[in-house]
Amino acid sequence: MASLELSIIDPMQLFNSMDPAPFHERDLDSEVVDYIVDWAQEVAPEAPLELVVTVHHAAPPANGAALVSDAVHTSFQRRALAKRRALKKLLREGRISLVIGIAFLAAAIFISDYLAGFISNENYAWLVQESVVIGGWVALWHPLNIFLYDWWPLRAERRLFERLVRMQVKVVNTYDERATANG
Repeated sequence: MASLELSIIDPMQLFNSMDPAPFHERDLDSEVVDYIVDWAQEVAPEAPLELVVTVHHAAPPANGAALVSDAVHTSFQRRALAKRRALKKLLREGRISLVIGIAFLAAAIFISDYLAGFISNENYAWLVQESVVIGGWVALWHPLNIFLYDWWPLRAERRLFERLVRMQVKVVNTYDERATANG
């Protein structure tokens, strides 16, 4: 099991201070998310993940461990769903762009044949014909780029966030009531 240890003073350090949502619905701080994601990307894909949050010097809130665990899982679940929606949107855009690109290519081939009939010089006719057809092929660039390259990173991020949702979260509290009584 791959384990990441975070050492904090107060559990609220994990969360975005500008987010007014209740504790378990709050967004994790972007630096915390980046740190966890960077670490998880370095871990072998088949290795189970564990996050150990050590809280120092602060009195634990009631059910603090469960709240932190739920908040971490909820935060990564929202990110996984957002990536799923983004991927779905991208593939839809790719399908629409592909239909438009194929229609444009068909029109370009038709127009190139039509224009070539008006040009008496064979070399110029060929140049115009090929230029228009190349323009038609260029219209397919965007959908091909989506289907060949753009969707992979979104899928990888979605899978990583889904993996982080399944991550085991432990909260260790080193709070010592004697320290506050003597302090």
